[in-house]
Amino acid sequence: MMQSLLLSFLNVTESAAVSVQPYIGRGKEYAADAIATSTMRKVLNEIEMNASIVIGEGEIDDAPMLYIGEKVGTGIGKQLDIAVDPIEGTTPTVNGQQNGMTVLAVAPKGDLLHAPDMYMRKMAVGPKAKGKINLQAPLIDNLEAIANANGKTINELQVLVQERPRHDKLVEEIREAGAKVQLFLDGDVVYTLATCLESSDVDLFIGTGGAPEGVIAAVAVKAFGGDMQAQLLPRDEVEIKRCHEMGLDNPTKVLSLDDLVKSDDCLFVATGITESLILPGLKVGKNTIESHSMLIHGVERKVRYVNTSHNIE
Repeated sequence: MMQSLLLSFLNVTESAAVSVQPYIGRGKEYAADAIATSTMRKVLNEIEMNASIVIGEGEIDDAPMLYIGEKVGTGIGKQLDIAVDPIEGTTPTVNGQQNGMTVLAVAPKGDLLHAPDMYMRKMAVGPKAKGKINLQAPLIDNLEAIANANGKTINELQVLVQERPRHDKLVEEIREAGAKVQLFLDGDVVYTLATCLESSDVDLFIGTGGAPEGVIAAVAVKAFGGDMQAQLLPRDEVEIKRCHEMGLDNPTKVLSLDDLVKSDDCLFVATGITESLILPGLKVGKNTIESHSMLIHGVERKVRYVNTSHNIE
């Protein structure tokens, strides 16, 4: 199992997060992405594994990226698929705001969705509502099913939606049904994962965002025992062709959690850069930086929180 690699991947996210610290609040998105990406690549290449990046950041916004198909690791060892986001929440990070993290998800080769960086519809719930959601069904049907599973009325449901013009009608529909909407600006992975945390009292995450964040979040949701469905949204014939070239015969198929990540032997690792719902941000001392990380192994169904003091002399 991949449990033996947890600390190696923790070193990847910690190193990338610490490298970004000088850019918090500096407004330099490209530079922050570049340092996080190069640091992540360097540390990944030190791990004894034969791995490929199956979905990465950068293509939508032309940022530096670990590109799809890139080989990482020493070339010897376990064959793995890796989905990465060197900075989940680049804009809030460089603006000194909440929800900046560095994250990655890992599974055996062939077990993570292999898709281009494009937009994706997503719906995620916690363990109590597992098996109760259907992305193709009317929203009201999903709200009723989730409410019943969580022992609530629809009026008591808390739904997370990213604050974007594309979601205006969705927000209106949720509120007309009687549920409450909590809007957020950035941080798909953080807020998808919030559905699985009892402390957050969130019942549903829904909306359209990046596919890389969707795949990474799916690993965390699976490891927590929650549920998720998704659908890629190719914008033109070029993106449809790229899906076909990557083995997706039906690019707009509704994807189950098992389509997104097939194996329970999966890892999710995140290190906070700025404060978020799930992790504290980096704490800078005189000669040290303290980082806070979350590690989840899907087979164990355990969540580990790790605090590390990094010497910066």
